[in-house]
Amino acid sequence: MYPVKVGKLSVLVVFLLMAVLLAGCNDVSPKAAAVEAPAPEPKVYKLRLAQTWAENAPVFAETTANLAQMVNQLSDGQLQIEVVSADQHKKPFGVFDMVKSGEYDMGHSASYYWKDVDFNMLFFTTVPFGMLPQEQYAWFYHGGGLELTQKVYSKHNMLSFPGGNTGNQMGGWFRKEINTLEDLKGLRMRVPGFAGAVLQELGVEPINLPPGELYQAMNEGRIDALEWVGPSLDLGMRFHEIARFYYTGWHEPATELQFLINQDSWKRLPERLQQVLQIAMRTSAYDMYIQSTYESAQNWSTIQVEYPGVQIRTFSPEILQALYDVTEEQLKARANEDPLAREVLDSQSRFLWKARRWTRISDQAYLNSHPRGGLRK
Repeated sequence: MYPVKVGKLSVLVVFLLMAVLLAGCNDVSPKAAAVEAPAPEPKVYKLRLAQTWAENAPVFAETTANLAQMVNQLSDGQLQIEVVSADQHKKPFGVFDMVKSGEYDMGHSASYYWKDVDFNMLFFTTVPFGMLPQEQYAWFYHGGGLELTQKVYSKHNMLSFPGGNTGNQMGGWFRKEINTLEDLKGLRMRVPGFAGAVLQELGVEPINLPPGELYQAMNEGRIDALEWVGPSLDLGMRFHEIARFYYTGWHEPATELQFLINQDSWKRLPERLQQVLQIAMRTSAYDMYIQSTYESAQNWSTIQVEYPGVQIRTFSPEILQALYDVTEEQLKARANEDPLAREVLDSQSRFLWKARRWTRISDQAYLNSHPRGGLRK
């Protein structure tokens, strides 16, 4: 056998062949590299929410905490909400301005607090002698209410969504019994929203105070009466210690809180995260309603047993008729002054006319027909 002589050119060919073979075994084409490269981390969106309530406010603050937790879970951490309470930002009634300006992306408050900015916002909380919670939710989500809400708020660079319902609120705590219209005259009462304007026509001096100041103001005699919510929140506020007459409601049959969102912050969110946020708002709002029902049932039982001095009262037919008449007069006046107010009120009125006829032959008829009003021995 003769030895094979390999020249320089042959060696180069061998190396080239080896390179081709190795390339075949280890594909480093751009296509392959793209497949094997790790996917980029999804962008995280962070929103800051200012609420009117204290950090430990029962029910209300729990609602925003539920929202933040739900959004984080549904988005796999891609959307995060930081809740900033009134204890921190120090502006419980400044939430509207802070969200409008973009200082905060979101807010949790009540629409009727902003009636001095735009009176039409009041109608999206509740109206005296208006819809019950289930009727109002039906109007919001199926009767055009949400579209009208955005029509009002879009002028202020914001969106507003239902933020949780307290249910039918109590008419307030009074130091003295209210029997006649004369008893209302000169009464200094913490009462916000449309109810304050109605009572003012009957001689009451309406005063709006943040929740944290109510007990002290009543205890010091700066106000003679106040309305807050109902047993769900009133028991913890200790109003029963300074007033014993607890009146049933007329003014806030379906008090709906709100989630405010700055429009620019909303537009920055991808559509999927907008949907996540809407689902979480709707769910946490509903949960607040059923939690309010639960807490009111529990706390009213506690009041009956531990504070038997508290006396339930209902305003006289004379007072209720006067309250209704003034409410109707003011609603008509507002509708005549503002076409958008007329549009909102007409929409509510038309839907209430339909919904209440059903409520009367369903819920009301059921309660009236039950031998013990629905209670078992």
